[in-house]
Order: sequence, then structure tokens, then C-alpha cells
Amino acid sequence: MEWKAQNFVPVPYREFLPKNALARWVECSWCIQPTVAVTGYPVRPDGCVDLFYSRESGVQVIGTMTAGRRFDLAPGSPTMGIRFRPGMAGRLLGIAPAELTDLHVATEDLWGSRARELSCRLAEPGPAEEQLRLLASVLPSPPSVPGAVHRAIEAIVASHGAVDLDWVARQANLSPRQFRRRCLEESGLAPKQLCRVLRFRHAWSLAERAAGRDWSGIAAEAGYFDQAHLIRDFRELAGGPPMSVFSNTAPSLDR
Repeated sequence: MEWKAQNFVPVPYREFLPKNALARWVECSWCIQPTVAVTGYPVRPDGCVDLFYSRESGVQVIGTMTAGRRFDLAPGSPTMGIRFRPGMAGRLLGIAPAELTDLHVATEDLWGSRARELSCRLAEPGPAEEQLRLLASVLPSPPSVPGAVHRAIEAIVASHGAVDLDWVARQANLSPRQFRRRCLEESGLAPKQLCRVLRFRHAWSLAERAAGRDWSGIAAEAGYFDQAHLIRDFRELAGGPPMSVFSNTAPSLDR
């Protein structure tokens, strides 16, 4: 699969689905390795936290994003990561995602010498799949069953954000106020923010698959009140109205 960055350079991007006990906690592993320098590689918010590695920055944790961003990529240097499902990163990374929202944090600040050793091992050349397995090897074994709050966030994700949040809170045996606090702690976003990002992500996915883009139909299917609300979210989360975003650039990396 190839995406195009702002300078219209094709960028090879690959995803690998988890096949073990991490599958309920991890959405995918991914790798980008451009052959030339790339400026303006687009990344849009998706409600997820990533464990991220590049030779330039080492191993970092990228918190949940509230708006799209663009990144520069070095030529020939692999950039890779493990993308956790919304609300699932905290238990495995040992830090509350609420402390990471819109931030990049070096894992040396979290793990010390273990992170430095991991960065040194990842700097050695090797197949992407092998390096991603090495990156995943630092994660502890997850609980066999997620907790009540994690399952409630799973329900929000499964509905693409189109769910009654009071009902979700009740399923976790929490008041709406308590669930708001716990959802923020575990996902980095308050419930309404998370719903907004997931609805936007769903609309983007529908647009990618559509043969012809009927934006009013996409808005309705994604759960928007009307097309104007869809356009507002695209402006604020992707940097422009949907018609412009999809006509000027290829799809960007989900984050």
C-alpha cells in the first residue's frame, strides 16, 4: 500500500495484524520506509496511542491526537509502531494516556535503560516484521479479560461513536461523571471527544471505500446530524473540508 505525502512522494506503508493475546489490546503494527526524504506526511486522529520507533527519535509513545498533524520522514530510515486500540494502551505501557494527549514522550523517561537498550537493538538492520516483534517484546502479557471501563470503551469503538454514553456508563457500573473521568484516564479523550474522533474516522473509512463520494450520504451513514457537521469535523480534525482533503491528497495514515 502507498500513501502520498504533501510533496506527492509515494510512501510505502504496511500494517500487520496481531495474532496472539495482544489482539484485543493492539489494533495493528505498522511500518513506513521511504526511499527519499518526505515532508508533510499526514497523520489524522483515530483515538489510539502508539508505541513508536525511528532512528532519529528512538522509541517514543505518541499520545492520542485531537487534530491531524504532518511529519517529516528521513530517507531509507524505517519508521514503525504498535497502535493500541482506544483505551487499551495504559495497562501495557504503564502510564495513563490522559498524560499523553497530543504529546510525544521518550520511553527513556518511562523505562530508563530498558528503553535505551531497545533503541540500540532496533537500530540494527533487519526485516520490518522482526523489528516489530522486537518492539512488541517489551510489552507485558495483557489481562485475559479487559476491565469494565475497557469493555465500555470497546462498546464505543464498536459503534463508531454512535452510542448513548449514559448507557455505556451504566454498563461499567459508573455514573456518567465517573465514566467521563475514567474514559479520559484510559483513552486520553473524554467520552464525547472519543465519539467525535471515532465518528470522523468512520466517515473517512466510508469515503475511502465509496466509488463516488456522496458526502451527505456518508454523513448520514457515519452518524452525523447533517453534512455541515461532517464538514466541520473534517476542517478541525483533518485540516480542510472533505471534498478538498480527498481531491488534493491520497488517504493519510490513521493514527
